[in-house]
Amino acid sequence: MATRIRLQRHGRKGYAFYSIVIADVRAPRDGKFTEKLGTYNPNTNPATVDLNFDRALYWVECGAQPTDTVRNILSDEGVMLVRHLRCGVKKGAFDEATAKPSSTLETGEGRQDCQAHRQTRRRQTEGARRSPRGRKRQPTPRSPKR
Repeated sequence: MATRIRLQRHGRKGYAFYSIVIADVRAPRDGKFTEKLGTYNPNTNPATVDLNFDRALYWVECGAQPTDTVRNILSDEGVMLVRHLRCGVKKGAFDEATAKPSSTLETGEGRQDCQAHRQTRRRQTEGARRSPRGRKRQPTPRSPKR
């Protein structure tokens, strides 16, 4: 059974919050799921994530494929980093003592640095013209006047 870690929508129109669930690939978005890992509320500033770290790590290591948004959430929470380090230990790249995640991840300082970096990048790109779909427009080459 191919499984995915994905978001399940709840809430009223225009005010959605999501459950992070393990579901079969063939199941509908808000349909049957195997296990609930946590919640994601994008309406708060900053977005609130409540996640069962151990179960998320278990499912990622079992081969469950996260969707793009869930992959970003798991990366912010540190699940993907721990998975990466554990894979390095299995391959023999380093030992378990060096595979411990840094203390900045545990205290949240690394996450704050990452959020500050994202905010400065947003400010830098605010002035850039964007197409209606959000991609940057390329300047159109002008032909020389004759």
